[in-house]
Amino acid sequence: MKIELHKIKISEVVKDYKDSAEEGVSAFGGKLDIRPKYQREFVYSGKQRDEVIRTVKNGFPLNVMYWVKKEDGNFEVLDGQQRTISIAQFVNGDFSIEFNGRTAMFHNLTPEEKEQIMNYDLMIYHCEGKDKEKLDWFKIINIAGERLTDQELRNAVYTGPWLSDAKLKFSKTNCAAYLLANDGGSLVSGSLIRQEYLETALSWISNEQIEEYMAKNQHDKNANELWQYFQDVIHWVRKTFPNYRKEMAGVNWGELYNEERYLSIRAFTPNMKREAYERQDGVCPVCKKEFAIGEMEADHIKPWHEGGRTVAENCQMLCKEDNRTKSGK
Repeated sequence: MKIELHKIKISEVVKDYKDSAEEGVSAFGGKLDIRPKYQREFVYSGKQRDEVIRTVKNGFPLNVMYWVKKEDGNFEVLDGQQRTISIAQFVNGDFSIEFNGRTAMFHNLTPEEKEQIMNYDLMIYHCEGKDKEKLDWFKIINIAGERLTDQELRNAVYTGPWLSDAKLKFSKTNCAAYLLANDGGSLVSGSLIRQEYLETALSWISNEQIEEYMAKNQHDKNANELWQYFQDVIHWVRKTFPNYRKEMAGVNWGELYNEERYLSIRAFTPNMKREAYERQDGVCPVCKKEFAIGEMEADHIKPWHEGGRTVAENCQMLCKEDNRTKSGK
């Protein structure tokens, strides 16, 4: 892991500053992603923003910032996003603050004041290394201010065309994944901009081995495999459970789909049924009557459509009448 401290003047950092809203914020001559595409926007209050400028104006030190070096040689801000945006916005003339009893925008300052701000040295760590090293380091420094989510940290490491395409499909406002998962009732919970839809899809397809999956696919040209898998899961859920219930939002559909697709274990095995029957002494827990095992049917205690597993602990034997009238069947 290589971590180097650099002094970079504000004039260099804010060069070619461009705020394209959801398309991202860039600067440093186009070589710095201050806020990448489709990533949540941290918003400083006016007071916090003004204090950043006053700190610079008074020549006081700002906290160090962290940039991660990407494979193409450009950078992405890991820590210091709002400080950088506040400075760039002020120099760009987007807001004014009060200096020594007078309210001024950047263009109202004297040449000496402008020069003092533009020549201010920002202390910035450049971080580069192996993906695992960077991820471990980012988790350590992610301890103050607006903390990044686990998926946002992963996105800072596994950059490339695959991630750009995945974020287009899973992180943009009203993206394809959001529209699909909410057509007929929400099946996925979480925030697009906080990368929670993307994290959910990755968790499903990788059986929760997200970092391994991202590392494997990092240099692919697109995220079509992930998108096709997500579509398959959602279409399967709609077909299998045509009557939507609000409890269906946030269920681990990927796990259930994978079980159904690869293991075919939606139905309880004879041994599971026998174990449940003996545990109940042949008594139906609904009507409290005793039945022969052939007069009963296996049922998920926690309904399968709510994430209930097809395991012995979740199996109960109901008489046929109660099983067919049970709520949730």
